Amino acid sequence: MAGLEGSGAGKNVKISIVGAGWAGLTAAVAATEAGHHATVFEAAHAIGGRARALKGLLPDGTPVLLDNGQHILIGAYTETLRLMRQVGVDPQATLARLPLTLQFPDGSGLALPAWPGPLDALAGILTARGWTWGDRWSLIKTAARWQRAGFTCAPQASVAELCRALTPQVMATLVDPLCISALNTPSERASGQVFLRVLHDALLGGQGSSNLLLPTTDLTQLFPQTAAQWLLARGGVVHTGTPARSLGWNDGGWLVNGDPYDAVIWATSASNAAAAITQHAQTAPDSIADPMRRWAGEAQALQFEAIATVYAYAAGLRLPQPMLALPSDLEHPAQFVFDRGQLGGRSGLLAFVVSASHCERDLLQTLVLAQAHEQLARHLQGRSLTSLQTVVEKRATFACTPDLQRPPQAIAPHLFACGDYTKGPYPATLEGAVRSGVAAAQALNP
Repeated sequence: MAGLEGSGAGKNVKISIVGAGWAGLTAAVAATEAGHHATVFEAAHAIGGRARALKGLLPDGTPVLLDNGQHILIGAYTETLRLMRQVGVDPQATLARLPLTLQFPDGSGLALPAWPGPLDALAGILTARGWTWGDRWSLIKTAARWQRAGFTCAPQASVAELCRALTPQVMATLVDPLCISALNTPSERASGQVFLRVLHDALLGGQGSSNLLLPTTDLTQLFPQTAAQWLLARGGVVHTGTPARSLGWNDGGWLVNGDPYDAVIWATSASNAAAAITQHAQTAPDSIADPMRRWAGEAQALQFEAIATVYAYAAGLRLPQPMLALPSDLEHPAQFVFDRGQLGGRSGLLAFVVSASHCERDLLQTLVLAQAHEQLARHLQGRSLTSLQTVVEKRATFACTPDLQRPPQAIAPHLFACGDYTKGPYPATLEGAVRSGVAAAQALNP
């Protein structure tokens, strides 16, 4: 797909970015850094997309900041950390860095020491609480086999198939929680290759790559707000509450809302992008409309998974870790609980995360509260746990299934897409979104 040759690339080239989520703002920052002029259109009045702050209230009416979903980063998210630093966000001040820990309320599970990798992983396996030596040996043998294979597998393999030699205990307390948190897809349906890529980067990405990075500020402040300020200070434009209502091909360039641009980067959700590109293809010449329709067809073929976050409050509660894994099944749907009081938030505020959620909101909230009282009883010590708010992102991520064909970033001449769903090695994570934004900006000048 052609870039911007012959249009003065790198010299006051006008770029329109549609969508002010993490991918879109990253594309705008990267394009600005490359010498382009970026104008961002965001239909909502808030920026951040599916990783942004929300306002909530405690039981006594005190305002509290929540997020529309609880996110986990890891030390291997190198592009996210680089972009944060570039726009002026200090990861050390906004992210709590902890050795990888997947422990349950009873103290069982895996906890890696603060050692260099892969010694930290080996030590964590050997000291995992609740595991037999058979459990440990099954994981060591399987991990060695993955490493010999270069952390690759058949494209059609699921995570469950990849892990057939592991014991049920290792699957239940390590693989399933890792898979659902990274891919938001159950192990029996999740891509083994994408799972291995995340493991490779986490375990072999250098010192601290496997660390958990837990936000200690709201998700809007973590990157989007500072990125927008960085853009404005460099002459960029960010329009909120302003959808891109029209997109038209105009003699080698594009018109967005009637204004001319040399290139457009579409950075909304996959479903929104597919619908918009299909609509705008109706007025484009056939040579432009045909690739637009093909791209939209690929985006429409994606399936999606929901993520729900149930916020609850118990005055004076403090969990033993900022994040705990939870035993989950149909009656106990939450896989993780986060103690927001240990992450810069209000003491006693908890966030229960239900990945790949398929339950109706009110029932889900009821089940999660019952699960909390059952599984956190020793920590609640008779305290009352009150639900505050339940946030359900019905299309939070694409279903990261084996051999999935994801749409490319190039749509048509000078028209690109970015988002965590576009073609790439990572699942639907903040790192995937950021990498897609950088790649889209780089595609302007191939």
